[in-house]
Amino acid sequence: METRQQGFMDSQPLREADEDLVSEVNLTNSVMTEEEREEIQQELAKLEEEINTLKQVLSSKEKQHAELKQKLGITPLSEIRNNFSRGWQDMQSSMAYKKTSETLTTAGQKTTAAFSTLGTAISRKFGDMRNSPSFKSFEEKVESTVSTIKTKVGGTSTGGSFEEVLSSAANASNQDMPTNNVTDASEGQC
Repeated sequence: METRQQGFMDSQPLREADEDLVSEVNLTNSVMTEEEREEIQQELAKLEEEINTLKQVLSSKEKQHAELKQKLGITPLSEIRNNFSRGWQDMQSSMAYKKTSETLTTAGQKTTAAFSTLGTAISRKFGDMRNSPSFKSFEEKVESTVSTIKTKVGGTSTGGSFEEVLSSAANASNQDMPTNNVTDASEGQC
């Protein structure tokens, strides 16, 4: 490529005679006679006239088309709705949609089964943990502590389940809270 450019650059500049020769040549009409030129212009005029006629016919047909659709009650919105509906049906009948739908259904079923298995495993682990000696020891210590707190607060220990003991401890601690602050504050505002 460089040799070509180099050769082009080394060429001799145009002489005046060459420039005159180039200006005399009309590149577009170099071989065309006056008769051929007129004939081509007439053909061009005919084509332009035909194009205008076709445009008028097309415009008339489009107007007739719109009037017929209006008589049938077909609106642009209903056409869009029909096209969308037809496109949706075409998509649903495609192989890609069917394969994707089947894959997603299978994945959903497998996910549901996995979560179900996980829930069962966690539930079983909590059940095993609750029956373990360390949890029973912890439960006994909490019940003992709650019983002690309840006795110190003024109640008597009645035993019962772990939930009952926690509930009674919560009630006992709520009874120890002073309620005078609310009364004092309301008396000061009056």
